[in-house]
Amino acid sequence: MRQIGAGALTAIVDRIFAAGGCAADEAGRIARHLVDSNLCGHDSHGVVRTRRYIDFLRAGKVHPGRTAELVFDGGSLLVIDGQFGFGQTIGEQAIDLLAERAKAHGIALATIRRSGHLGRLGEWAERLAGHGLVSLHFLNTTGLGLMVTPFGGTDRRLSPSPMAICVPVEGRDPILLDITTAMTAEGKLLVAKNKGEAVAPGIIVDKAGQPTTDPADFYAGGAILPFGGHRGAGLNILTDILSGALSGGGCTAPGVTVLENTMTSIAIDVARLPDRAAYTAEILRFCGWVKASPPADPAAPVLLPGEVEAATRRRRRAEGIPIDDATWGDILAAAEAVGLPGAEIEAMVSV
Repeated sequence: MRQIGAGALTAIVDRIFAAGGCAADEAGRIARHLVDSNLCGHDSHGVVRTRRYIDFLRAGKVHPGRTAELVFDGGSLLVIDGQFGFGQTIGEQAIDLLAERAKAHGIALATIRRSGHLGRLGEWAERLAGHGLVSLHFLNTTGLGLMVTPFGGTDRRLSPSPMAICVPVEGRDPILLDITTAMTAEGKLLVAKNKGEAVAPGIIVDKAGQPTTDPADFYAGGAILPFGGHRGAGLNILTDILSGALSGGGCTAPGVTVLENTMTSIAIDVARLPDRAAYTAEILRFCGWVKASPPADPAAPVLLPGEVEAATRRRRRAEGIPIDDATWGDILAAAEAVGLPGAEIEAMVSV
């Protein structure tokens, strides 16, 4: 395990994607998004994805330089085709257009199909929060992410299908819920496997549908369970429909060989509310009431959604980002795949 400063890690990933054929602005954008996921503690969507992205790029399964194409414009209802471009580029373009339309109409919906991996879902919620917009997000992977059992089932039938809800609040960090509707994101299993760690019971099953705590069993044909039994499975199915069917990209299906994200995002302009001051005051009052609950563990105060990520981001900016040896090896392999010697990447490391 090593600690790498966010600036150095961003420069390394930027260098790799530039060498892989991405223009400077896109390489930098991908790097910033991946490293920010690490900063806020979502290592599953951080630089651990670098090698996969490069593999997709070299295989022609994602394409640099693509832009978000508006294929249906209903004013406050938008359908966007990502043309299998990098999700960090397609996502920024789509979300910024959604923000513009929500400001114009009070509420707007954008649904995206054929995008490369869109990364951490909460990133798009935070981007809309920066515009002062409340947002809801639903995402699927159409089938390459086929890795979750339905409730009562034993094999892979569903995608992890994450969802996010974000409420900006004046004077504090936004309240952000960013969750997968499965027991865990696949990337967290990859991180655990890279570290040689077991996962908690009740998260995955092996290829025979039997409980296991070894993440290697998942990669040998096992599956992730939905969270909360039938409740999580129900949210998973509806998230898949709201993203896959609504966008036209398709719900989860077998036989998919290209990673395609679909995402539906709804943005609400709360500035149009008749009494904005009362709205903000009520949120702050309610948050204070919730956080004042006596903690079950005196060392662990009650937290609101998003507070863990915000604290982690502050800490890792100061201390650096922990990168395990397997992930670092994958980064070096990605560099070498695009013609960069490992020694050059090692020389870029600083804390």
